[in-house]
Amino acid sequence: QVQLVESGGGLVQPGGSLRLACAQSGRTLRFRIDGMGWFRQAPGKEREFVASISWSSGSTNYAGSVKGRFIISRDNARNTMYQQMNGLKPEDAAVYYCAMGDVRPVANLYEYWGQGTQVTVSS
Repeated sequence: QVQLVESGGGLVQPGGSLRLACAQSGRTLRFRIDGMGWFRQAPGKEREFVASISWSSGSTNYAGSVKGRFIISRDNARNTMYQQMNGLKPEDAAVYYCAMGDVRPVANLYEYWGQGTQVTVSS
C-alpha cells in the first residue's frame, strides 16, 4: 500500500524559506502513477492547489500565488518529491499536503495523500 511521508514543515519568519519533502514507499498497485503535487489548507479555507510535477518528464505546474517563489522537484531514485518555498508570506501559512495521482489543480483527482505538515509564517 502506498505511503506518503512528509517532512520539512515548521516555523519561519516572513521572507524566509522552507524545504518540504514527501517520501513515497509501498506499492501503488499500478505500474506507475506519474503525477504528484502539493496542496495546502489554512484554517477555515478549502484545500488549495499549490504545485504539481510529472514524475516522468519533470514538467511542473504552479498556482499563480506561488509562482516565482516555490519550486517543486522530484528525485526519482529516492522516490521523493520536494517543494522549496522561498519568500514566504503570512498567507502561505497552512497545512501542506503531499498528494499522488494527477497533475491538475483539483484535489479530488489525487488518489493518495500524506498526513500533512504544518507551515507557520510569523514574526
